[in-house]
Amino acid sequence: MIDFKNIDFSTMSLFEVMMKIIANIRNDFNEIKIMNIYIKKIQEVLFCISDKFSEIEKLEKLLFLFYKTWNFGSAINVYKLSDMIWLDNVILYHKGNSFSLGIILIYIASQLNLTIIPIIFPTQLILKFQSLEKKIFYINPINGEILNKHILKVWLKGNISSSTKLEESYLQESEPLLIIQKILDILKIALIEERSIELALHVSNILLKIKPKDPYEIRDRGLIFSQLQCYHVAISDLLYFIEQCPEDPVSDIIKMQIHSIEQKRNTLH
Repeated sequence: MIDFKNIDFSTMSLFEVMMKIIANIRNDFNEIKIMNIYIKKIQEVLFCISDKFSEIEKLEKLLFLFYKTWNFGSAINVYKLSDMIWLDNVILYHKGNSFSLGIILIYIASQLNLTIIPIIFPTQLILKFQSLEKKIFYINPINGEILNKHILKVWLKGNISSSTKLEESYLQESEPLLIIQKILDILKIALIEERSIELALHVSNILLKIKPKDPYEIRDRGLIFSQLQCYHVAISDLLYFIEQCPEDPVSDIIKMQIHSIEQKRNTLH
């Protein structure tokens, strides 16, 4: 298991950390084999993009290669949301979501000595690139399009509220652990919906390494345990949530859930 307290993100990329996390979630994930596929992509990038190019030229050529030549993009025809996050499926089928595509692009760009910054925007992950000349570009990792503030404002108004304003705080770099947490949250929900409950439990346990004793994560783990018919530990987790968050409106629903679990447990005994 990864020790999140001792990860040095100055020497280890988001992409590399996620590769190791996925290897901890899935027994069938061949980290070495998949990493070698990514290395071949990087070799192709280094062959196509010369060091003699300016930073902006490198970025333009990388985006063309990534989205036009390799055809990375959104997973419109992928029926499992988890497939957009598993980094082996993303590299094999070139389809992902903003988070998976974003961390891959950041990793490949770093091999060209290009620094791209991840930002958890209210609607999705976006990327920020600032050239030596202080020119700033915002990038949509789903399709490689350059974003301006007008587009970002439209996103906010269309997805949140017509009165939502573009705050400067929305465009600040996001901490690596926060991005990892967000990816795992999405993955956990996807796995539960896909009925991959044991994998969802692995994800929940990793999230609790990042945020120990978080009542909401413990609540989710309790609900996962209940689906696995591990009723004793499920009740323990759900009771913890009620004790820690008695005023939360969800607490009443969780109490009903506990009552239902107790009935199932009594039936089995």
